[in-house]
Amino acid sequence: MVSRVGSDIGGTFTDIVILSEDGSTFEIGKVLTTPDNPDEAVVVGISEALASSGVPPGDISYAAHATTLFTNALIERKGARTALITTLGFRDAIEIAREHRYDMYDLRMERPRPLAARHLRFELDERVLADGSVRKAPDDADILSIIEQLKAEKIEAVGVCLIHSYVCPAHEQRVAELLARELPSVAVTISSELVPEIREYDRTSTTLANVYVKGIAERYLKQLSRRIRDELGIECALFIMQSNGGVSEIEAARRYPIRLVESGPAAGAQAAAYFGQLLGHPNLLSFDMGGTTAKACVIADGEPLIAPEFEVDRQYQFKKGSGLPVKIPAIEMIEIGTGGGSIAQVDALRRLQVGPRSAGSKPGPVSYGLGGTEPTVTDADLVLGYLDPKFFLGGKMSLDADGARRALVERIGKPLNLEVTEAAWGVHQLANESMASAARIHAIERGKDVQKFPIFAFGGAGPVHAYGVARILRSPKVLYPVGAGVLSAIGLLTAPLAFDFVRSLPGPLDNLDLDAVNALYEQMEAEAREILSRTVPVDKITFRRFADMRYRKQGYEIRVPFAGGKLAAASIPTLRQSFEEHYRDLYGHTVPNASVDTVSWRLVALGPRPELKLPKIPASGTDAKAALKGTRQIYLADARHFGEVPVYDRYKIGAGTKLSGPAVIEERESTVVINGPGLISVDEIGTLSVDLENKS
Repeated sequence: MVSRVGSDIGGTFTDIVILSEDGSTFEIGKVLTTPDNPDEAVVVGISEALASSGVPPGDISYAAHATTLFTNALIERKGARTALITTLGFRDAIEIAREHRYDMYDLRMERPRPLAARHLRFELDERVLADGSVRKAPDDADILSIIEQLKAEKIEAVGVCLIHSYVCPAHEQRVAELLARELPSVAVTISSELVPEIREYDRTSTTLANVYVKGIAERYLKQLSRRIRDELGIECALFIMQSNGGVSEIEAARRYPIRLVESGPAAGAQAAAYFGQLLGHPNLLSFDMGGTTAKACVIADGEPLIAPEFEVDRQYQFKKGSGLPVKIPAIEMIEIGTGGGSIAQVDALRRLQVGPRSAGSKPGPVSYGLGGTEPTVTDADLVLGYLDPKFFLGGKMSLDADGARRALVERIGKPLNLEVTEAAWGVHQLANESMASAARIHAIERGKDVQKFPIFAFGGAGPVHAYGVARILRSPKVLYPVGAGVLSAIGLLTAPLAFDFVRSLPGPLDNLDLDAVNALYEQMEAEAREILSRTVPVDKITFRRFADMRYRKQGYEIRVPFAGGKLAAASIPTLRQSFEEHYRDLYGHTVPNASVDTVSWRLVALGPRPELKLPKIPASGTDAKAALKGTRQIYLADARHFGEVPVYDRYKIGAGTKLSGPAVIEERESTVVINGPGLISVDEIGTLSVDLENKS
């Protein structure tokens, strides 16, 4: 039977899923991530899943992959030795960054170091004006002189970002031609090809980030493709998840690896959107808690929200503005350093802190027994009875509960004069409060009322904490899908082939150059067909159009969708109406009689969305006795003491089952913990729905 495979590398675990097109096979797996050789965990995980499912490698017709490799390379500064070529006088723009300070009262505030050190930033005497006219063309001798300096510095990668190249890319293209001729082994990215839009700092930052990891991407993706083919016998093409929620063919991924930086979280958000539609909840809050971080994402009308840019390597508690801007569309979410492996500690002021430091997969939480000495959220959850030390990963891995207790006593209990249970509950609840606060802010900033949104919980640690987070947020319901621990890998199989295009053409809406805009869309659609038609039939490609618009004299734009087709004079009032509707949704008001400007024009090209057929579970009425594994003492949130609760085997709970909390429901890759009241029901595909309405 034809099947698909998805693999997602996380900070602690690598997740695998194999799903047949008829729904008869639904095999999931989870192995520890191998950070020194990340493709090893993918190959081992897929091999184990193939063996346990009985699916022959030749039956795999589609393979998709997501990874944190490029994010980690940027954060840990493990990319190429990178240089920048920019316009004369703009050498320091990348370091000056923006006038805005993310914390105006912190005199020791730090920003991420530029990916090209100052002595590796070279100025070229050329100039293009904002209207695209050339004031001074570059001289080949000047370019060749810079190239000689690059050779002397043993440069491995070069980013080229010249002023106003988004309207006239000829100068950047000439630099790239000479670099390819003189330095054929050096990776090169030009900004006019990657991100042809205004804002020089953001454009330069994005260009440098892309070329910084380009060599890593080319080596890694080539090696992963080879191993999947040669060692596993899977012959189909490999697709890579992008930050925008769509997958890309491997050649485009190697060329534009910066588009992959948020691939894992994006896959999870796509899965949440898919299940939300399937379950009749097109509006929900996606809550993904893994081993290293937790992510919250608003799903509205069945789609995750898209941001035109994001940041990597944030320096200050994941605070916006403290990282490197990357001007690439990405699914909009908030991410905080709170995961199962997040380290709990007492700071100099005797305050309990959880994260953002993580124990990762090496050495991991203390309870893993792999050398970790600092207590983590997972250790606290184990002490509270929420995890079974003999059934972690379905029994593949045993947890050391005594070691977790000792670490919590030594590192948290003694400094704060707390018993071990109080210390563990403090860690667990602080993690919940941090995640709830982040989710609330994320929803409010997007004009959404989080109290009206069900929470869709997944990730290895998400089902353990989602109930507590939902009660803090006063959410009406929590949804727990089957395979929650590997849902990002499932999301890979729900994502369409997609690619984004953008062109800047600033101007007043009331005096829009319609011919110029229509010409831009003709160019972008032609480019999209060329890229996507290598994989998707041309007649299956669809397009979505967006305009970046703002009130005149505002500093930033909002992304406004509008219908396809040729723009005409009658389109202008419709564009303004759409802008004001979206502006009102975000900010609660509009600005009467204010002029509106357009800045950039965007196109999203999409292939058809894959159709999944999930296996249905047999009905069992309302009786769950067959699924009862026993009972266990867990810490109850309301009673503030341990109590005996039933523990259920999720794989034996039938459709139509009704349960009441408190309860624990276990599956191999995650554990659902309901440590208070709640009405639990099970649907035909095994989704647990916990009704929290009227529960404090």
